[in-house]
Parts: sequence; structure tokens; C-alpha cells
Amino acid sequence: MQNLAESPLTTEQYAEQHYPELSYETTFAKALVSHLSQLGIRQSFGIIGGAIGVVYDALEQSQIEVHHYRHETGAAFAAAEAHFATDEPTLVFTTTGPGILNVLTGITAAKWDGAKVLLISGSTSAPQRGRWATQETSSYTLPQDTLYSAGPIFDFAIRVEHPAEFPEVIRRLSLGMSRPGGFVAHISLPISVQSARVELPKPRRSTIIAAPSIAKHDVEACADRLKESPFAVWLGFGARKATPAIRMLVERSGAKVFCSPRAKGIVPEDDPNFVGVTGLGGHESVNQFMVEHRPDWILVMGTRLGEATSFWDPELKPARGFIHVDIDPEVPGVAYPDVETLGIQAEIGAFLEALLPHFPEDGSARQADLFTTGPNIEPTPLDIAGKSPVRPQALMRAIQKHVVQGTDAIVMAECGNSFAWCNHHLCFRTPNRYRVSTLYGSMGHFAAGVVGAAQARRRKAVAVVGDGSMLMNSEISTAAQHGTPAVWIVLNDAAYGMCENGQQVLGLAASQLCFPEVDFVALARSMGADGIRVESEDMLDVAMRQAIEANGPFVVDVRIDPSEASPLMQRFESLLKQGSTNNVAGWEI
Repeated sequence: MQNLAESPLTTEQYAEQHYPELSYETTFAKALVSHLSQLGIRQSFGIIGGAIGVVYDALEQSQIEVHHYRHETGAAFAAAEAHFATDEPTLVFTTTGPGILNVLTGITAAKWDGAKVLLISGSTSAPQRGRWATQETSSYTLPQDTLYSAGPIFDFAIRVEHPAEFPEVIRRLSLGMSRPGGFVAHISLPISVQSARVELPKPRRSTIIAAPSIAKHDVEACADRLKESPFAVWLGFGARKATPAIRMLVERSGAKVFCSPRAKGIVPEDDPNFVGVTGLGGHESVNQFMVEHRPDWILVMGTRLGEATSFWDPELKPARGFIHVDIDPEVPGVAYPDVETLGIQAEIGAFLEALLPHFPEDGSARQADLFTTGPNIEPTPLDIAGKSPVRPQALMRAIQKHVVQGTDAIVMAECGNSFAWCNHHLCFRTPNRYRVSTLYGSMGHFAAGVVGAAQARRRKAVAVVGDGSMLMNSEISTAAQHGTPAVWIVLNDAAYGMCENGQQVLGLAASQLCFPEVDFVALARSMGADGIRVESEDMLDVAMRQAIEANGPFVVDVRIDPSEASPLMQRFESLLKQGSTNNVAGWEI
């Protein structure tokens, strides 16, 4: 047996390796980090501060990778995208006061997008509360319900007041991490608790949360409706893990398919059954299909059908109703309350497993091929070579050729004109290649998130972002420090382009939406990264090749033509319907 005195391991590590059946005493922070590793957390993101120093020390001594960022919001965005890149839960750490407030935007984005992310924050210890402690975080200084209770932001949240709470905290986290879908939690630790001694419990049997079972008669009711006449399938991001079964259903039934922007690739966008993308930057081909061949039933899976997916467009209503499958029973019927909806509470994969036997492999239940014209997924023909500045359509064509088709990189589209162009023009054949946050839509999400995805996968990730987002929250410095192969393709028009276009269409003030042009290549190089400036379309191929071949972080600064209107008219129409107008008499949209 190896002598403990000669071992390079700590006492805790030695005991865990050689005597796993025994419990031992350690600090709360080390015990927590050890259990988080057992729950599958491999990556952590954040910024150190005095009130989180003990946890940071425990992380640095653990098997969890630590990525120190430049801003807490960026760290949270990175953690969310690391989760989606690996399908593993991730950790964010932050200090008290400004640290915890800075992180909330990114954490909220993670919640809305359905990520599994745990936030650990520091908290002011009880004896110092109400006494103006530095960066005090207590009921005297910050709202408690928002930060320390389950609600709109957190599925589980607690400020631990005593080390004896450790087993229950771990149990709650284990339950949350094992359940289907997203889980965003917050554990706040006073400094005194972080360093308190606890007995590390013996490993316990993992808990698995099973999805609700599906009644046979419910599946039969769905099958009867779908087989009585041609139907369509409307897919969202939540259906991505059921991709094989979805493709099998489409093949056997001949159902036509449309999807939300986040669900691109679940069914290949060049598949004859694929009609188009709905929502932000979507395709007119979907509305054309609904006008010409409106199905009686639409099977909805993995989407809430919110504004960014449907715009609640009445043209997208089926003739009879929706069959809406979701793990959350409150989702079906919300988007279109006036349409008959058969809601099925189920995990999508399990539902399809039960449904597929009703659609035999021999194609005997296959519907007639009603719609053969595919979506407008290819860029508009570009007949002017070498145009300057660069038209967005030409940039999308270059990204499609060199990034989407030429690599296996994750492609991310920032909110604004960037995601409108990408949603409309980029074409994917597989899921999990494209990331866009249409629902929460925070600027800076992917300017920072691209670094987290590249770090977690240890492979290239590419973000298409606006110059406004790059100025708001980029983590180029973090990527340069670690040699992370992140790529930013910047649509540089020296303006908040989407906002400017929208204000003009709505007849509202649009002043001060332009700003001084930024040289993002010079900015990148000042932080240790590299880049190339693109001023004309004949430079695009060279720029894309350099970005793909770069070993470290790389910025492609594209001088974009702002006169090209992005495919966002439905968004502006939606704002008009909601009353966002001054005087638009005479406007025709």
C-alpha cells in the first residue's frame, strides 16, 4: 500500500481514492465542489472576489476546469453555451454585491434557453449584515425573493446558513440535474459557511427523475387525428434530442416540417419535406404552404410557439387544431388560445416511441406529397463581384461555404440583424450546429458565449455578431489568455442596425443609434488575438479561410452594407400590433 506521507494527493483525495466507503471531514466548499464533480460538472466560469475566495480555491484544487473571465455576465453566457456545446451541466461563480447583480442577465438567458447551470455566489456573513460591509449582500441591500427563492430566474435557490444544510442542498441539486430539460440553480454561501467543517457524506445512489408516462389511449387519439388527413410538424429547440425518431416519423408519414430558428437541422433544411423556418428571419414559404395546403392538424414538439417562433400569426393556425407535446403541462394552448389544442405532457422521445408503430415502415400511412417548393434558404443571387461594402447575403454565402459546410464548428448568431440574416440564409443538415437566442435575445450573449463553447469543446466555435454587441460584452481577452479557438464575424456598420431599421419603420426617433466606427482587428490585436478586415466581397473567401485555419482567437471585421434590409419585417409588424408606434398613418408593411 502506498504510504500517505509519500502520496502527492491531499488527505481528502487519498481517502476518496482508496477508501470510498468512508466519510471524512473537510470544508463546506471542498465538499460541495467534490459533489458537483460527481453530478457531471466539468467546467466553471466566473470572476473571483473576496467573498468567494474559499470556493475559488476549492475549484482550483478540483477536477473541474476553472475559466476566469473579464465580466460576470460574459461568464454566465459562456457557461450556458458550454452546456449546450457538451450537454453537461456547468458552474458559474461570483462574489457578492456587483458580482451577483452582474451575472443575472446571463443567468436569466440560461434559464430562458433551457440550460443546466449552477450559480455559486458569495454572501455576507450574518454578523456583518446591516453594518455596511464592503459589497454587502443581505436583506438590507438586495432583494431576497429574486435571488434566494425559486421563481422566474431560478428553479432552486438558497442561501446556506449552516453547514448542516449540506446533504439537503446536494439532494436538491441532484434531483434538478437529473430531470429532463433545463435547470438553473443558485447556492449562496456566506464566507463563514464556505470554510466551515463538514463531514463529507458517503456516496449515495443517484436519483433519476422519470418523465410522465404516456397513456395508450392518448397516443391512439393523436394517431387517429394525424392519420385522418395530411398533417404538418412544427419543431422547436426542445425536440433536438429526439432527432432520429422525428426523422423516422417524417419519412414514414410524409408530413411537412417547419421549425423555429433554434431548431434548424433537426430535419435537414434541404430535405424535400422541409418547408422552412418560422419566426425571426423566417421564410415566406411557410406562410405560402399554410395558405395553399393548410393541414387539419399540426404536431408541435419542442417549442412554446412564442413571439420569436410564431409572431402569433393567424396564418399559421391549422384548420382544426394543434397536438402539442411538452414536458410542461402549462405550455400547450398558450400561444394560440383560440385554437383547439390537444396537450400531451410527455418527453418527446418517449411520445414518438409510442406513436411510431401507428406509422408503419412500409409507408402505408404516408400522406400525399402536397408541397414540393422548398424554402428560400439559399442567399439571393449575387451578380456584382467584389462589391464594397459587403452585402450581408454575400457574407452569409461565404459562411455557409466555409464554416457550415467546411467545418464542424458550432455557429452562433447574436441578436439583431445578425440572427435575422443567419436564421434566413444559413442551412443546416444536423442539429446542435446552430445556436441563437431568439427568446431572451440579450446583446453580448454570443460575443461572450462563443468563448465558453470553444473552451468546453476544445474546438472551434464561430459567432456572427453585430458591432454593438462586440462593444457591449466580448471576451476576446479571455480567449487570448487561453488560446481558445473562438471566431467572431462582426457585422460592422457603426450602428445599432436592427434598432435603427425598426425605429424608422415604426415612425419613431432614430437619433444617436449610430456611433464611431471601430477597428475590431486593432482591438483584437491589442488583447493578444488576431484578425482580418474585410472591406469588399472579393476578400470574403480569404478571410474565412484565415479564420478557420487560425489556432487561437480570430476576428473577421466585415464592413457591412447597411442599406440592405434584413428579413425582420414580421418583428416590426408584431411591435405595431402591440402598440409600439407614434404616427404610422400611411405606412404599408
